[in-house]
This record gives sequence, C-alpha cells and structure tokens, in this order.
Amino acid sequence: MRITRFTDLALRLLTHLARHPDRRSAVAGVAAAYELSAAHLEKVASELARLGLVIATRGRNGGLRLARPAHDIGIGSVVRALESGDVAGCEGCRERARCRLPALLCEAFGAFYQTLDRYTIADLSAASEVDAAGGQPFDLGRLMGDVENRQRQLVA
Repeated sequence: MRITRFTDLALRLLTHLARHPDRRSAVAGVAAAYELSAAHLEKVASELARLGLVIATRGRNGGLRLARPAHDIGIGSVVRALESGDVAGCEGCRERARCRLPALLCEAFGAFYQTLDRYTIADLSAASEVDAAGGQPFDLGRLMGDVENRQRQLVA
C-alpha cells in the first residue's frame, strides 16, 4: 500500500507541529528543516487547515499549530481525508459490473486503515523524540509490513 506524497507531507507536518505545541511554526521554516518544497507544503497546510486539523494564523507572528491535541488526531482519519478516488482504477472498465477486484481492494484497504486507526499523531511525534534520543523508534516499516501481511492473508 502506498500513500501519496501529499499525504506523506501532511503526516510529516502534523508530526512536526505535535513536537512543537508551544509555538506556531512557519511553513517556510518547516520546509527548510525537512528540505521540502515550501510551495508544496503550503498547499498541504491549506488543506489541513480546511479539514480543521491545523490553525493557520497570518501575519508577522503567524504560523501553524495543531487545532486539537495530537493524541486526538488519528493517522487513519488523516489518510482517509487526504486519499480518495477509485482504488482499482475502474472508471471506464467494461468488466466493472462483474469484477471482484474492487471488493478485494476495499477489503485490503479496510485492513490498512484498521492498522492506521490504532495510531495517532502523538505516536508519530513521540517516536521521533525517542529516535532522536537514541531509543527504540516507532517502526513504521513494521506497521506497513503488518498491513501487507494482513492483505496477503485476505487475498489467499
């Protein structure tokens, strides 16, 4: 399973904001810290503000901050809000009415989201802090491996 670059950047931005809850973060500063395109991150920030996940304040003392505590922002809900569309690319397919692929993919995505729903932005930000301190980091690779294993079980 893959998420779009847009969603990846959104999760990174939310994680950054969760690590700095006591201040507003400027998009340009976050972009520079992560070596990202400021223009692209600005689009991400605008969408997160539209979704009510961040509060964007304009002006000299402006910036971004989380709209609610990081432990109240589920990763699954963020990904659902940002990822959309036809998961199987079925539009215009002549076999669409008889094909079982969309149902299988919906089941697989269900497993994917079920796993993501177990974690919050606080989990990601805590993992970043632990990793920076030399401790045991949050293993996103393991999480994705769990999802892929579950998908294989569903298809088998």
